[in-house]
Amino acid sequence: MGKLAGKVALITGAASGIGAAAAQLFAEEGARVFLVDIDRDALESTAKEIGPEIADHMTANVSDENQTEQYVSAVVKRFGRIDVGLLNAGIEGKVSPIVDCPTDLFDKVIAVNLRGVWLGLKHVMPAMAKQDGGSIVITSSIAGVRGRPGIAPYVASKHAVIGLMRCAALEGAEQGIRVNTINPSPVETRMMRSLEQGFSPDDPDKFRREYAAAAPLGRYADPREVAKLMLFLASDDASYINGSVHMIDSGRNAR
Repeated sequence: MGKLAGKVALITGAASGIGAAAAQLFAEEGARVFLVDIDRDALESTAKEIGPEIADHMTANVSDENQTEQYVSAVVKRFGRIDVGLLNAGIEGKVSPIVDCPTDLFDKVIAVNLRGVWLGLKHVMPAMAKQDGGSIVITSSIAGVRGRPGIAPYVASKHAVIGLMRCAALEGAEQGIRVNTINPSPVETRMMRSLEQGFSPDDPDKFRREYAAAAPLGRYADPREVAKLMLFLASDDASYINGSVHMIDSGRNAR
């Protein structure tokens, strides 16, 4: 029997990367999954790979409250409940020092990465409170515990979701709702290709090689490795884990 047998998982940012890997893994472990992303084509492709009998999907902007209400309602209507909420949607923005960063770029990153999590908590937690609780996993980052020049809006947003997590963990505990963050260092995803280009426009491949080599384990993470930590926190194996920050960073933060 799978670790999520009989459970329903809502996953935002599910079209590709870590979210898609989690969707596949959660389905393999027995969950029915509801996938949310703004990229319609990639989202439909991911849902199709998993199969319509256990996967459904909705295109939505997680920073929009009406659309958040709609996707939460859609999960409950289709599958009857929400046992796992994986609030994973996020964007990196563009590499730029604070003094040169356009205000609209800052606002966009904060809207998706922070407001999107806030709205997810606001609307998923009541659904879980009506049942026997659940597990919410928020994707933060190693940038949620460390600074990095050039990506201040992203860093700020990932620090902030840890604060949201800690508040939600305390508020939800009485209803049996556990809330935690996972904090990956670089993962083999589109986001890292974008950041590599931003940090080193003339030679992003060199930047990638050097940055990967600097990790204690000498490489980026695979999305499925991150999804496995999400699976653990989502499952009953983590039944006493609440309000915690979980690094998955090759040991980078140990330095």
